[in-house]
Amino acid sequence: MSVTPVIDTRVLPRDRWRTLETAHHERADALTAGHRERAARGQTHPVEDFLFTYYSYKPAVLRRWHPGQGVELREADDTERRNWRWYAEGAASGSLRVDTAGFRERYGALILNIRRILVATTGRTANFRCFGLHEWAMVYREDEHRHPVPLRLGGTGTDAVVEAHDLACTHFDAYRFFTPEAVPRNATPLDRASQVAREQPGCLHAGMDLYKWAIKLGPLVPGDLLLDTFELARDIRVLDMRASPYDLTDWGYEAVAIETAAGKADYVRGQRGFAERGEALRTRLISVIDGESN
Repeated sequence: MSVTPVIDTRVLPRDRWRTLETAHHERADALTAGHRERAARGQTHPVEDFLFTYYSYKPAVLRRWHPGQGVELREADDTERRNWRWYAEGAASGSLRVDTAGFRERYGALILNIRRILVATTGRTANFRCFGLHEWAMVYREDEHRHPVPLRLGGTGTDAVVEAHDLACTHFDAYRFFTPEAVPRNATPLDRASQVAREQPGCLHAGMDLYKWAIKLGPLVPGDLLLDTFELARDIRVLDMRASPYDLTDWGYEAVAIETAAGKADYVRGQRGFAERGEALRTRLISVIDGESN
């Protein structure tokens, strides 16, 4: 694959792109309102704040609208956008466009690595037998936990669930938080080097990471795709924590009791739905990297 594919340019008149930008701002503001309000009060949320703490992307990053590569914005040089990095003059006087060639030249290795992960994942059969036990493995036989929330079954009951199951995590960035006692219980040892070989579309964290990849692809990604990946990550996070060992009833979340047959079935149903949504977004991100229309 060429690092800088040939991309046809579309032109958006000022009234059109301003409308798109305003709609993006409104959607982003609605998606981040709860987090921003809590941050202003110095409060935290064990479920919703994860996307802003673990991924470390501020709401302002989501709010910034990019038209994506191959789009020229007419009459845009009188806006703050003219000072944004990775923007260049368009063909028409006063127009701006994403500096696709410059961005790809600077981040070519990163873009190719993202593509390898996305393509490998989308071409792999989904695995639906992990049952969200990665969160349980992160607290296995440990007195201190990542979240200041009580365990639904207590420490002994939580450990018993882990010991009654085979751990089948395929996502390194979840596996690396396993407790030392849980690491050898996983079916396959994982490391960063094996990520391309192990990532699979049924994994909740692989679906959440689509948001991370969209952010890293920067202005190449159109705003609607960025927010679509964020919404998927937000929805996945809810199931991820409902199926975790934490008791989140005080936060309004009903547990998905994966230690039971009914809970496992509920988890897999949600997992399959997220896998379908993730595959559609993964395909769109690959198209962006390949310079295709999106």
